[in-house]
Amino acid sequence: MRAEKLQLRVAGRTLVESLNWQIAPGECWCVIGRNGAGKSTLLRTLAGLRDADGGQVLLQDKALADWPLAALARERAYLPQGRSDAFGYRVIETVLSARHPYHEDAYWESESDFAAARAALSSMDVEGLAERDVRSLSGGERQRVAIAAVLAQDAPLMLLDEPANALDLAHQVGVMRLLAKLCAEQEKSTVMVSHDLNLAYGVATHALLLMGDGSWHAGAARDVLTPALLGACLGHPIEIVRHGERVVFVAAEEHHG
Repeated sequence: MRAEKLQLRVAGRTLVESLNWQIAPGECWCVIGRNGAGKSTLLRTLAGLRDADGGQVLLQDKALADWPLAALARERAYLPQGRSDAFGYRVIETVLSARHPYHEDAYWESESDFAAARAALSSMDVEGLAERDVRSLSGGERQRVAIAAVLAQDAPLMLLDEPANALDLAHQVGVMRLLAKLCAEQEKSTVMVSHDLNLAYGVATHALLLMGDGSWHAGAARDVLTPALLGACLGHPIEIVRHGERVVFVAAEEHHG
């Protein structure tokens, strides 16, 4: 996928101006910015759920609007930031619904659909919840089920809005490691919004910083996730602490003269 001179505007405010950006197979991109900088708006635009306000988004050299919906769903999966469950579907049914793009010639789910759903639930450590009503789950359990649905969709490109949201520490680390593994071993492409710099830095190969005024910085994580750029992006000074081979980002103290 690539963006060409992409412009995003909301309520007369420019969020992104002239974004030229490419997401290649095997890359894991982290999108970082302050609240209201346009991170979720960007993900929804990449998913084809809203029109660009200028420029275009291309998937395999074809504009998103030119993709049939089922074909597009086989190419990209999208995890929104928030969700509500109005109906009492079982967990297994919720995950199986992500297999719908593969049912052009079949009404009922096949055994391969069930296998994909069960494998996705297992990878998220929620296989024991398969028969539960999704409305009875905790926030963290529901988030893991939502990620399982994205995995079951088996699209080459995953667009994830704060995938670690509501997860406990162990599952945050587990999800991030799984995403890194999928990119490295299966050449999946991932674009994820994250507010946790340390979790993101641990798995991201690349980063896109939305500066809040329409400007942006994109590139390899080691080049973009620097204290100077992050401080300007987030509106607070950032320091790096090195612990062995680990890099840890911390909010620095502001010195007032």
